[in-house]
Amino acid sequence: MSAERPVLPPVRLNSEAELARDALAAPLFVRAVRLARWAGPETRVGAGGELVEAQLPAAAEHLGLPADEDGAAYASEAWRLAVDTGLLDVTDPDGEGEDGGAEGTVTAGENLALLTTGSPQEILAIWLDGLDAVHADATAPLLDDFADLVGEDGSIDFDALDWDPEEETEFLDGVLGNLYLLTLADNGAGDAPVPLPALAASMIVPDDMGEPTDDILEQVSEAMMRLDDQFRLLEPIGIVEYQPVDEALMAEAGDPADTAAGADEEDVTRYGMVRLTPLGLYGIRARMLEAGVAAPAVGDLADKGADALLDGVAHYPEAAARAEIQLWLAGRGAGGVVPAAAELLAAARGTDEGAPLRRLHCQQALALAGEEAEPAVRAVLADPELGGLARVWLAEHGATDVPAPSEAMVFWLAIDTIAAQLDADGELDELQGLVEGLSAQHTGFFDEIWRVDHPATAEVLEAMGRLHSDKKAAKDARKAAFKARSRAGG
Repeated sequence: MSAERPVLPPVRLNSEAELARDALAAPLFVRAVRLARWAGPETRVGAGGELVEAQLPAAAEHLGLPADEDGAAYASEAWRLAVDTGLLDVTDPDGEGEDGGAEGTVTAGENLALLTTGSPQEILAIWLDGLDAVHADATAPLLDDFADLVGEDGSIDFDALDWDPEEETEFLDGVLGNLYLLTLADNGAGDAPVPLPALAASMIVPDDMGEPTDDILEQVSEAMMRLDDQFRLLEPIGIVEYQPVDEALMAEAGDPADTAAGADEEDVTRYGMVRLTPLGLYGIRARMLEAGVAAPAVGDLADKGADALLDGVAHYPEAAARAEIQLWLAGRGAGGVVPAAAELLAAARGTDEGAPLRRLHCQQALALAGEEAEPAVRAVLADPELGGLARVWLAEHGATDVPAPSEAMVFWLAIDTIAAQLDADGELDELQGLVEGLSAQHTGFFDEIWRVDHPATAEVLEAMGRLHSDKKAAKDARKAAFKARSRAGG
């Protein structure tokens, strides 16, 4: 039926105020802000905007970190983030420093003040710049011995890195995309931590492969170790909660991926566990949108017309569709129920392939609108496409003065209802029950229904022939489908 399906399910995001608070609380972002406020006229920076090595111990001490190599590394990382996110502005060096190197100066950036005076959207925009910077660090090459890459003339042999930046970025984005999908699985109930071996395998092992080969297992192992490094870098910016690979495993097993494949549920946690946070959902979705990926969120349609709403929720999971419709109705206000219902009904009309599913969601939306929608519903009782839907709604709301539908309207509604369910890809058992229930309500159902003037009549009857458990009824349905196609001239 409808040809186009959304690739990603809709995500339910926390409010921007909640997300902004999470962003401000991200450990790396907190350290970057503290260093931005600590920096002053005497702060010395190098030609690349980095904090000079002599000042790293003081910066680490300000952050409450030990003044050793690790503390200096954390301080340097936080400083880079402060510069990358505009919390600090660095001027080009104009002279030599105490150690003979060129040094510049630093001042507070415009974004630093926005952290206390700006809107949640402005804060999240700054944080997203930070996420992009950390993502770039995570996909940077691993340099075991940088000196080996420097030639006699001082130039760097980039070819020796064996590093493809586009490939590295694509791989990490693919992993984060898979984690995003897993988090949204089962209407958002799939937010349990994901084992790192499973996440690595999702990018390496072909879908149609049975037992992984030794070569594939080796690739998974290498991907795991790379992801372990990357998630350690990404966790402080707040997008994931990460339990790293147990370093003791490196001594216990030569191939962590091979060992993980046979580990029990209790042991698998030692191979790394990762979970996307609510802030991570927001951040990964923002990156996907920027890359042109359709990544819907509940609430996207709240200010759109009824036609966009019904088309938009056509293939949403039930809970997400309900939430989206409720937001749409809430935006119309208490006094706007009747106009909103009339708009929904108008948008539900049509003979295109998506029309039956629009009418199904229109019916669900009217149920959420409540009894106040009755005037709009009664106004379409005579409509050949909406009259059956209107009668069902009125009956469900206890109306006693509803005119009986014609037989043609009953059959048309039956075809339309099954067409909508086929398009919605519902549960097979439920669809089979619907098919058998509708056909059992009317004597000689298949003798008459093939005459229904509905674009999906033949297609629905063919489906009924496949789904009906009674062999005679299934055969009658197939005969009726043939008659419907002959009547339509195709």
